[in-house]
Amino acid sequence: MNKSLLLAWVAAIIATLGSLYFSEVRHFIPCTLCWYQRIFMYPLVIILGIAGYRNDLAIYRYVLPLSIIGMLISGYHMVLQKIPYLQQFEMCTTGVPCSKDYLNWLGFITIPMLAFVAFTIITISLIFLARESKKETI
Repeated sequence: MNKSLLLAWVAAIIATLGSLYFSEVRHFIPCTLCWYQRIFMYPLVIILGIAGYRNDLAIYRYVLPLSIIGMLISGYHMVLQKIPYLQQFEMCTTGVPCSKDYLNWLGFITIPMLAFVAFTIITISLIFLARESKKETI
């Protein structure tokens, strides 16, 4: 298995297990933006796993848009939690507010930040994979 693909897959697995831990074990109720991030993260575990098994280096074409969109959502969510002024534009109108901060390690590490880091690792790994894939076709 390609190292970049393996790193992306492991990051997706850790992020998925982490989100399930926070909701199912710690009983943190996901907000709307958390659900959107899950929608973009959970399929990556299966897609990247199959791509790794098949050694499909062209998978970046399908997965990169998912990881970039997920990164944008988690980035917006992270900024929404940390900048009080933006909370007036909060889009979560039912259930748990998106500005709710269940986790605040060291004063800056939040659940959306963990998701942002995972999406960023996946995105960077896929960019490296795209470069490697293009080198092999030349």
